[in-house]
Amino acid sequence: MGQLRVEKVQELMKQEISQIILRELKDPRIGFVTVTSVECTGDLREAKVYVSLMGSEKQVEDCWKGLNSSLGFIRREIGKRIRLRVTPELSFALDKSLDYSAHIQELLLKIKAEEGAKDTGAASEE
Repeated sequence: MGQLRVEKVQELMKQEISQIILRELKDPRIGFVTVTSVECTGDLREAKVYVSLMGSEKQVEDCWKGLNSSLGFIRREIGKRIRLRVTPELSFALDKSLDYSAHIQELLLKIKAEEGAKDTGAASEE
């Protein structure tokens, strides 16, 4: 199957899954979820949905359980919305890239603050 078609289906699935999670899931455990990407196999039989979850450890754990329990519903809705011969088997995976980028941002701000403190300390000695 053409790589361009797979990429288009992945993007469409990402948008549709985001809409389903945002508007149609009624599970109170599901909080702030961001669908970051979708990776499908070449034959479009399996899809891995990367999600980023925000909140405390307990909220993230509850949200993860809620998402996994709603996999069947999400797959059925994807099958209705996207006309494919076979609806892909879905699985969720945690995307840690947003957490990692927040950590890098904190480190950069800390370094900048330390350099600013050194500069003001050096200027006061002169």
